[in-house]
Amino acid sequence: MMLKPTLRNNIQMNNNQTKPPEYSPNVGWAGRRELLAWALYDFANSGYTTVVLTTIFSAYFVGVVAGEAQGVTPGLSTLLWSLAIGIANFIVMICGPVIGAIADHRACKKLFLLVSSVGCIAATAGLALVGPGDIGLGMVLVTLSATMYASGENLIAAFLPELVPEEAMGRLSGYGWSLGYFGGLLTLGICLAYITWAKQQGLSATHYVPVTLLITAAIFALAAMPTFIWLRERAIPAAWDRSRSSLQISFARLVQTFKEAAHFRDLLWFLITLGVYQSGVSTVIVLAAIYAQEVMGFDTQSLIILIMVVNVTAAVGAFICGHLQDRIGSVSTLAMTLVIWIIAVIVALLADKSADMWIAGNIIGLAMGSSQAVGRALVSKFSPTERAGEFLGLWGLVNRLSAIAGPLSYGLINYWSHGNHRMSLLSTLMFFIVGLALLAKVDESRGKAAAIRSGAAA
Repeated sequence: MMLKPTLRNNIQMNNNQTKPPEYSPNVGWAGRRELLAWALYDFANSGYTTVVLTTIFSAYFVGVVAGEAQGVTPGLSTLLWSLAIGIANFIVMICGPVIGAIADHRACKKLFLLVSSVGCIAATAGLALVGPGDIGLGMVLVTLSATMYASGENLIAAFLPELVPEEAMGRLSGYGWSLGYFGGLLTLGICLAYITWAKQQGLSATHYVPVTLLITAAIFALAAMPTFIWLRERAIPAAWDRSRSSLQISFARLVQTFKEAAHFRDLLWFLITLGVYQSGVSTVIVLAAIYAQEVMGFDTQSLIILIMVVNVTAAVGAFICGHLQDRIGSVSTLAMTLVIWIIAVIVALLADKSADMWIAGNIIGLAMGSSQAVGRALVSKFSPTERAGEFLGLWGLVNRLSAIAGPLSYGLINYWSHGNHRMSLLSTLMFFIVGLALLAKVDESRGKAAAIRSGAAA
């Protein structure tokens, strides 16, 4: 889903294992109410990404909070936004394995999930206080909310092995993803209705944008309640190794996983490829609305409608991609997806009227849903079954690194070019072109064979 740059696809927390030692390998099905409660968390927090990170507040921050009217030099506002997102991703990248290890060993995932959710909701509501010129406050609250959001994504995903058997994890994860899609659309739709009414009353963005943030926080809080009422903590606290800190334990595991992955040529090469093209994807997620506003002159209403339509297109792309992979292979499907990405970015670069941006946006939607789905599937195919959790942890780490590198590169180029968004978008285009070139060296058959041999040996 385009508007949700999550770690939903990770079903582990500590970057190196799917099922902590204290879980039984023969997990059964939880009750329907509890499964729904788990999936509803996706519904609850999707509004945050669509409103804050992708659509309304991102454009508001660049155009109003840190706009030229506040004496900010051209390009600096986009750089400041990119820095806030980059800092949040860096914090999660460093702290995520530690939080996961502690939550696993002390069986306190639900408590940590509650803390991260309350933190994200409170920071989102706090953004309603950010007005023109409140740059420092806005950056702090965006960084805090994004950090808490991503931490919550890791924590809710870690419940998955406790709720259903291994063969049903993908199905349940898909249900959550679908509910998240509708949650994002619902939040955007309510915000759009309010903005339309506010504009009819002659109210400005400084009035209606803060209200949309309060709406987003309220929907998150209400929709997440079933999760904390019905979802159970099944893990049993494990003995804690007091001779080493949780930080030492987590990073020792991560280093070991990197060493193991180095023995799988195509897996390692694909992780590098993934890091490159996913940097472009991450850039589009957090900066597309800013580009549409600053370059094409889209207002808030137009942005919301565009993103809502793109969400639908992304869902269609992901559905088609799932069937296409089975027919022609994941690498071939991903290559086609990257070509679509390249076409979409070129259309956006050459766009000179709003209709062009609508075309580019819907092409991006098709590519977005496909590329995210194929990347996860390919890492799974290249991973020995008994180490799938470990290598998917690396997949999550690479995604987090790309979420730092992509937007930050856009922001830096935008600053150095004095606010030239088209030049900044060229860097995004290069991520997809280089990623496509690197993908040519990935041999899907050889990568799957290596995983099978390793599994047989184990």
